[in-house]
Amino acid sequence: MKRIIPFISIALCISSCSEGEKNKDFTQFVNPFIGTDFTGNTYPGATVPFGMVQLSPDNGISGWDRIAGYFYPDSTIAGFSHTHLTGTGAGDLYDISFMPVTIPFIEDESPLGVHSKFSHDNEKAEAGYYQVLLSDYDINVELTATDRCGIQKYTFPEAHSAVFLNLSKAMNWDFTKDSYIEVVDSVTIRGYRMSEGWANDQRVYFVSQFSRPFEAVYMDSTAIIYPADKKRCGTGYIARFDFNTKPGEEIMVRTALSGVDLEGAMKNLNAEATHWNFDQYRTDARNKWNTELAKVEAQSTDTDALTNFYTALYHTMTAPTIFSDVDGRYFGADKQIHQTNGWTNYSTFSLWDTYRASHPLYTYTQPERVNDMVESFLAHYREHGMLPVWNFYGNETDMMIGYHSVPVIVDAYMKGIGKFDAKEALAACVATANKDDYRSIGTYKKLGYVPYDQDIESVSKTLEYAFDDYCIALMAEKMGEKETADEFYKRAQFYRNQYNSESGFMQPRDSKGNWIAGFDAKDYTEHITESNGWQYLWSVQHDAKGLKDLMGGDDVMLRKLDSMFTFVPAADEELPIFSTGMIGQYAHGNEPSHHVIYFYNEVNRPDKTQEYAAQVMHELYLNTPAGLCGNEDCGQMSAWYVFSAMGFYPVNPASGEYEIGTPLFPETKMHLANGKTFTVKAPGVSKENFYVRSVKLDGKPLATSFITHDQIMNGSTLEFEMASTPQPAWFKK
Repeated sequence: MKRIIPFISIALCISSCSEGEKNKDFTQFVNPFIGTDFTGNTYPGATVPFGMVQLSPDNGISGWDRIAGYFYPDSTIAGFSHTHLTGTGAGDLYDISFMPVTIPFIEDESPLGVHSKFSHDNEKAEAGYYQVLLSDYDINVELTATDRCGIQKYTFPEAHSAVFLNLSKAMNWDFTKDSYIEVVDSVTIRGYRMSEGWANDQRVYFVSQFSRPFEAVYMDSTAIIYPADKKRCGTGYIARFDFNTKPGEEIMVRTALSGVDLEGAMKNLNAEATHWNFDQYRTDARNKWNTELAKVEAQSTDTDALTNFYTALYHTMTAPTIFSDVDGRYFGADKQIHQTNGWTNYSTFSLWDTYRASHPLYTYTQPERVNDMVESFLAHYREHGMLPVWNFYGNETDMMIGYHSVPVIVDAYMKGIGKFDAKEALAACVATANKDDYRSIGTYKKLGYVPYDQDIESVSKTLEYAFDDYCIALMAEKMGEKETADEFYKRAQFYRNQYNSESGFMQPRDSKGNWIAGFDAKDYTEHITESNGWQYLWSVQHDAKGLKDLMGGDDVMLRKLDSMFTFVPAADEELPIFSTGMIGQYAHGNEPSHHVIYFYNEVNRPDKTQEYAAQVMHELYLNTPAGLCGNEDCGQMSAWYVFSAMGFYPVNPASGEYEIGTPLFPETKMHLANGKTFTVKAPGVSKENFYVRSVKLDGKPLATSFITHDQIMNGSTLEFEMASTPQPAWFKK
């Protein structure tokens, strides 16, 4: 490493202040370790609600289990990076990675590199805070965050100590294309990291400041060779900042990120990280979380249930993430810098997952952010020519299928949320749905389905396009655009063209209309996205009655549902990695199954909905690191739980109707932005008493299987009388 002339040391005194306790500290029920084991792919580090920064430890080892950088069974930490994904199954980010050490330090071959052992006995995670002892160096690390800044505090032993900043390293899908580190003064550094991975052009600029001057800097740089053409594409920088530390000496590092430029990072730092009181940053982060968590108030004597619930609510707010700087600038999908006007740009939209429950939940807990998310979609449309499918750090990844920005926009519009331009929004929806050269949309419009001999995932694409088209029709109808509404209502029925009455499943067919031979609904094939025929049979959220009629009525649909939940895979059957949380063929670990439990209401058997919803809540969400049965998927896995624990779920996310299930708590209150409170009461509920005897809304018997958005927003009270045995339906379909 090249040595840079040492700076003169200047002592800095860091003050601390006591943390005041709020009357209701909901953060005490947040366990960020939930989902860090098994398939959850969550990270335990520090972030604030929807924050740009996710400052979290990285084990330093690549692999599926370490997609979020951290896997609970591991025993090494190789850095604390500022960006992470929450349960996506996609290995990207890990930007701006710091690692404190004492010299001599421990180093292994790439990708592990410089690292330390650690023990969970000396590790702690809370909402907005993370702490760990690096046992090889006796260094205590504490992390917290603001919206756009990461705050680190290292407590050193007496030693020749150092802090590494490694911009060259990459894990999993990520590849460093170029980087830069510049020493600005004795405490300030800045630079950037450009990478290619899931996001093919990710740009992260940063400014970092140490709480006291480093005594020496060693800088190393290596040429980065691009694998495809074997040519140099940039430089990989690694810096080491040295300190002679006294016993118990604390050194802080505050780092601001920007997707725009170095000036943006400095503005973010000056706006959000203006002092050196770590405890105050930690308190501020906790208070931000408390403000958001307090919007849904659950009452229970079961601490594990409350922890599962508030951790789920917490996870719904770890994505999407803020992407614009404090001055409103952001890096657009057209690779240009853009300026917001009174709204915040967001990124990291896992829409194939989150349109189902996460975004409907935001309409109650985050209505202002809902507007900004829609504005972000429309900006992406202007920059990219279509609405986002899975946009990420100014990039369209095109991950997954459908055009599920549409139901998010339509749900917001139908609920009267936001100040976005509705005409532009409808035009964007229609333009995206008519992009004929994109994933067989033109063929879908022509034939009424996507043929399997022309495209993969054909069954799933047909069904998901049909749902999105229904949403467009809803919006167009409300706006008085009858011609558009008629066109898209017709397209919304295309799901029927995928149903084979002989097999009783949605089945692939070719461009001549012939059904695929040898179809077996339990098989996982390229024709169905991350699922099989059992799971995608029910992907008609917008027309449960139409699907029932297509099947042959109540009895047939009931038998089919029963078969799905009781047809257990063979013991020696190898299931794909996304088929987890299995109950028969129902896979709660992946999103296409999430609404199916509630389809029992359509055949007047709410007791079955209650039975399976209770089973999932009690058995597949646990207060342990392995407590999630599938990828968190940017909050969708948790949003299912939040809604279901309140006793209802958005089967059709754009309808404004919520099918009744079974509540988890004796009382839940949702404090709404209009000042009203929607209350759910179930005084007799327990693990045994999960069946529903009767339902009242504002003291009157409920005659439907669902409640509506308007009833929620009116601050109604939903009352359940519970029972320990199955009860007849209180409604009639």
